[in-house]
Amino acid sequence: MQFHDVRFPASLSFGSSGGPERRTDVVTLANGFEERNTPWEHSRRRYDAGLSLRSMDDIDKVLAFFEARRGRMHGFRWKDWSDFKTGVPSREVSYEDEVIAQGDEETKTYQLVKVYRSGEQTYARPITKPVAGTVRVGIAGIEQFEGVHYEVDTSTGIITFEHAPNEGMDVTAGFEFDVPVRFDTDQIVSSASTFQAGEVPAVPVVELRV
Repeated sequence: MQFHDVRFPASLSFGSSGGPERRTDVVTLANGFEERNTPWEHSRRRYDAGLSLRSMDDIDKVLAFFEARRGRMHGFRWKDWSDFKTGVPSREVSYEDEVIAQGDEETKTYQLVKVYRSGEQTYARPITKPVAGTVRVGIAGIEQFEGVHYEVDTSTGIITFEHAPNEGMDVTAGFEFDVPVRFDTDQIVSSASTFQAGEVPAVPVVELRV
């Protein structure tokens, strides 16, 4: 996987547009009813950083970042300001934000996830790029401590406990995270005259499966 563990400047992703994309195949039957299926288990996010550019200095930063990634060649981290942490957006991360698993006295490694809820339906999104220093973990309502009770791999989103949690105990976590993405274009077209006239270049990025 050609991935650079570096974040697109957060000040430039602020104000960008984008969000999750799903793929659904819809077949309308002869009787008017529909059959709907999806080949995707997980959604995929797309963004356009062009809307957040406010000056020629911003364009200079984006061009440098684009060239350093060799265009679409290398992936990178992206902060989605509308969805970058667990729990309620208005409060700080808590180790009780998400129940990510239950202990079985054998398993020591767990994947971080963020759970989206609406009514009785839920969707568990695997998080592979947590932000270092933000991950908080608990077992059965008691906070654990990184470097003492567990370790976090910020390149995969996997936490590893020193000792496997006891059977039936809730493993909980809260954290901030980035989205693994790449540029979705091989060319960025910009000019000083059009930018000063209010036109901004399109800078599309798309989420990677990692």
